Amino acid sequence: MATTLIVLGLDNRERGEEVFDLVTNQLTKQELIKLGDAALVWRDADGKVKVQQAMNTTAAGAAGGALWGALFGLIFLMPIFGMAIGAASGAIAGKLTDIGVDDKMIKQLGEQLTPGRAAVFMLVVSATRDKVIEALRPYSPTVLQSNLTHDDQAKLVAALTA
Repeated sequence: MATTLIVLGLDNRERGEEVFDLVTNQLTKQELIKLGDAALVWRDADGKVKVQQAMNTTAAGAAGGALWGALFGLIFLMPIFGMAIGAASGAIAGKLTDIGVDDKMIKQLGEQLTPGRAAVFMLVVSATRDKVIEALRPYSPTVLQSNLTHDDQAKLVAALTA
């Protein structure tokens, strides 16, 4: 299944958080967009880059590891110890796993942002384009990056600014 990477630039962190919530919660619940991953990056007034990921692989790894650890622990009559070891190893594996949008790319673009500005990364699996664009338009985002063709990106830019 082909995915499309779209990075939208926004005026400030608050706008970025609103758009991030819009695409990861509201539009997803309405089934207008299906995301493979999403991330919010902003650069604060001090110039520090902050990242918020939609998928927490560390927590997912810890939960899965705890489950498997408890099962193995039951076999050896030490379920609590097994759960603790499983959770720790699962958390480490989850932390080292990079699914979706590349973390290095997120941080690199974050370094290029003007302090105070934000960007939302979306790895779009499928979308109802016209409704998603209509929902995004009031935030006046700029397309910073995408893997769309030049023509498709120009159409997206025109639709967002119309």
